Order: sequence, then structure tokens, then C-alpha cells
Amino acid sequence: MTATSRRWFGGRDESRRAEAQAAKDAAAAAFYELDTAQRDLRISIETIVAADGSPAARQASDGFTVLGHRIDQVSHVYIETVDRYDLDRPELEASVAGRARGELEQARDELVRVKGELDRFAQGLEPLLRNAETQLARVAPARERARAALLAASDALDAVRAGGMRADDLAARLAALAPELTKLNQGAAQHGVQETVQRADRILRDAEGVRAEAERLPERAAEMDRRLVSLRTRAQALHTRAGQVEPVLSELRRRFSAACWQDLQKVPDQAVESVRRAEEKLGEAAAARREQRWADATALFGTVRALLDSVDEAVSAAGDRLRALDAVAKDPQPEVQRTRFAIRDAQRLAMEGRSVPDPRHARPLDQAVARVDRAVAGLEGVHPDWWGFLREMEDVRAAVGRVVAEIRSQRGTG
Repeated sequence: MTATSRRWFGGRDESRRAEAQAAKDAAAAAFYELDTAQRDLRISIETIVAADGSPAARQASDGFTVLGHRIDQVSHVYIETVDRYDLDRPELEASVAGRARGELEQARDELVRVKGELDRFAQGLEPLLRNAETQLARVAPARERARAALLAASDALDAVRAGGMRADDLAARLAALAPELTKLNQGAAQHGVQETVQRADRILRDAEGVRAEAERLPERAAEMDRRLVSLRTRAQALHTRAGQVEPVLSELRRRFSAACWQDLQKVPDQAVESVRRAEEKLGEAAAARREQRWADATALFGTVRALLDSVDEAVSAAGDRLRALDAVAKDPQPEVQRTRFAIRDAQRLAMEGRSVPDPRHARPLDQAVARVDRAVAGLEGVHPDWWGFLREMEDVRAAVGRVVAEIRSQRGTG
């Protein structure tokens, strides 16, 4: 072979090598574009999955997985092809360079084809991605609001503690939010948008509750101090009033029969005992206030108030009894007339639209008339039971009221 022939073949080899190198560069560019597109789409899929738990989102994720397998296949072929041919080898033959160019061009075509599939798949995801991005946009503001609320609660707690308040229960409630804050910081990618936003809202609500209670603590303490003073004053006043029951009972015993005052005999002792217990509970409430056991103090205040209410009612009952008995003993007619008026009203109602009353209504009303007559007759004795008379009149009016309610109910139903 002549030198001229060798140069010609050498030129052909270099041309084939250049063509193969160009095919390699084009395949590399296609591989890079596909890899970049896959990475970008993976971020989009993660965004959709984090924000959307719908079947469409799951289908998109599954579709991306299938595409990923295809990408892996064509990428593997490309890499194997590149590894198979060393285009920089000096003794590279033209035939080998030609084969390399053909295989690299084929690998590039497959990479481009799959890139086209990936692009079309990405276009189909745009509505899901827009919705997911809208949802994710809610996460950052919600998270920041929750963090700000936690900071405000912590600051409020520090402020009241600096003022001498322990606020241990509020500190415990604030500390209990730490695990939730950790999950909140892990974000929507791990826990989903809805769960993350809901968690942020819970933290916000609980932290604001702690802050508000912390800010109210000084006023709460002052209010408890006022209640302590008020209840002590009331207890002292009722202790004094309890001592006035005995003279009232003496007057009842002197002027009225035993039936009118026997049920009040224990009132003085019971009142004194209830006041003593109330004062004892007040001492416990004061200790709870000093120790800042707010719930215990509040419960004890309730107990004291109930005890003092019972004393007030019992002490008032004796005076009310004397006044009621004085009035009825002086003139029982107003009580009788009040009861008979109630009976007549009921009788008129029972006869409305009827020529004969319904026995179900007439019978109890007739019985009420008879009860009034008997009660009035019972007052003719030497020492009438005025208290029994008053209770009987009250019972008769209650029975008449039940008849009236029954008549109205039946007619309303009709």
C-alpha cells in the first residue's frame, strides 16, 4: 500500500472517529437532559404526594415509578455503550468507530424518546401540581403562626414567673407541645399537608390558651383574694345571724303548736356547724391560694359557698316561718281565697266548649274543693296547725296547676 493510500485511510479513520465522538456528545447531552427532567419531575411528584392523598395523586406517583424503570433501562444501555467504546484509542479502526456511532445514535434516540414521554407525563401533571403548590403555600404561614404563638406563650409564662407565679401546670402544658413542634418542623413531605396544617392549628390554639391563662394569672390571684375576703365576711355575718334563730324559735314555741316549729328545732346547731365547716374550708382554700393550686382553691370556694347558702336558707326559713304564721293566724282568708280562685279558674277552663266536664279533670278539682273545706274546718280548734294549713293550701294549688297543664296539653295536641 502506498503512502498516499495510507493517508487516505487515515483520513477516513479520523472522520469516523469524529462522527462517533459527535454521536457520543449528542447522546451525553440527551442523557443529561433526561436526568435533569427526571430530577425536576421527582420534585413535582413529591410535592403532589405531600399535598394530595387522592387516587389521582397516587396514580401519578405510580406512573412516575413506571417511567423511572424505562429511564433506568435506556440509561443503562447508554452507559454500557459509552463504556464499550474508547474513541480516544489511537488504533481505533474505522469499522469500530462506525459501529460506535450507530449504537450511540441509537442510544441517543431512545433517551430522546423517553424524554418525550417524560415531558408529556409532566404536562399531564400540571393541574395536580398547581393544586399541590396551592396547598403547600398554606403550610409555611400556618407553621410560622404556630411558632409565633409558642414564643408568645413562653414569654407570657416567663413574665408571670418573674412576678412570683409558679404556673407549673401551664409550664407542663407548654412542654407537652414539644413533640408536636418536632413533627411540625419535619414538614409536609413527611406528614402531608393536611396533617401538618392541622397540627399547626392545634399548636396555635393550645399555645394561645397557655398565653391567655398566663396573662390572666395575676388577675386570677387578685380575684381569689377578693373572694376569700368576701366569703370570710359572709361567714361571720351568718354566724351572727345563726345566733338570732333561737329567739325566733322561742317565739314560735310560745305562740304556735309544735307542728309549726318542730322541723326547725335543729336549725341553730346545724347553722353553727355549717359555718364552722365553711370557715375550715376557707382556711384550706387560703392555703391552696398561697400554694397557687388554683383548681383546688376554686373547688374549695364552691364548697364554702354551698355551705353558707345552706346556712342562709335555714336561718331565713325560721324568720320566714314566723312571718308567714303571723299573717295567716291574723287572717287566713287571703290564703283561702287565693286557693279557691285557682280552683275556679281551672273549673272554667275545664268547662270551655263542653256541657259536662271531663271526669279526668272534674274529679281532682272536686277533690281540691273538698281539701280546702277540710283545711278551713281544721282551723276551728284551740291550737290550729297553721303551718299544716299553709302547706295544704300550697299542695292544693300545685294539684290544680297540674290539672290545668293537662287540659292545655290535651287541647293543644287536639
